[in-house]
Amino acid sequence: MSGWRLQLRQAPPLRVDLRGITPSTLAGLDGASVEQLKVGYGNAALPLAEFFSVAPASEDALVLEGDLSRVDRIGWQMDGGRMLVDGPAGDQAGGCMRAGELLIKGCAGVLVACEMAGGTLVVEGDAGDFGASTLPGSMDGMRGGTLVVKGRVGHRFGDRMRRGTVVLHGDAGDFLGSRMVAGTIALGGQAGAHVAYGMRRGSLVFAGGRPAAGLPDTFVPAGAEAAVFWQLLSRELARHGGTFESLPRRRIERHLGDRAVAGKGELIFAG
Repeated sequence: MSGWRLQLRQAPPLRVDLRGITPSTLAGLDGASVEQLKVGYGNAALPLAEFFSVAPASEDALVLEGDLSRVDRIGWQMDGGRMLVDGPAGDQAGGCMRAGELLIKGCAGVLVACEMAGGTLVVEGDAGDFGASTLPGSMDGMRGGTLVVKGRVGHRFGDRMRRGTVVLHGDAGDFLGSRMVAGTIALGGQAGAHVAYGMRRGSLVFAGGRPAAGLPDTFVPAGAEAAVFWQLLSRELARHGGTFESLPRRRIERHLGDRAVAGKGELIFAG
């Protein structure tokens, strides 16, 4: 058995919690055992077969099919293997992910890659608010790995981000990189208001021009060159294509802050 294909039978009236359904969990199980795995539904736990038809997959991956916009925590705490979502995903997709590959061929809800620690997550559509940020009540956001979103993203993306790389091909909402502690966020489109609010460390790369709302007053021009650092970072980002492909050949302008919180983060504008 190389993998499993789970096809949503019909749109559920309530939200389904798919935590615990990962490639490593399903490894070595037969079809009947997979069907009996419990998933959250409201305040109950029901067999997976109540919502999905289960069949072998021809590829070495866990494949989910259908409109999964009401199915949350896809790839939650994923620790290896490959998952493919052929359609939109619900909230907290890839949350606390530690390893492996998760591809969403559609849009994702709020809190995508929240507290992600490793692996690669690609969203081919848009993503909601608070991506790569913290779970409610937590202090640390994304902690490692790579998140790529090819569409637009919502507000507070990368809030309290601590490590890892986020590549956003489209536009971003307000407060991009707010309270950021470390890591890298690269933006190919336009950002909303209040970028890098309360930023302490990390890098925010603007490949699509300066924010329409202007540069925050609490950031100051950098006095030192960073040619070697930029050469390494730009080459890494260039492999994602699109607006980022030309980064190694472009001049940059750096600003440091957020000085309101004694921050040492940097905003990099590629000309």
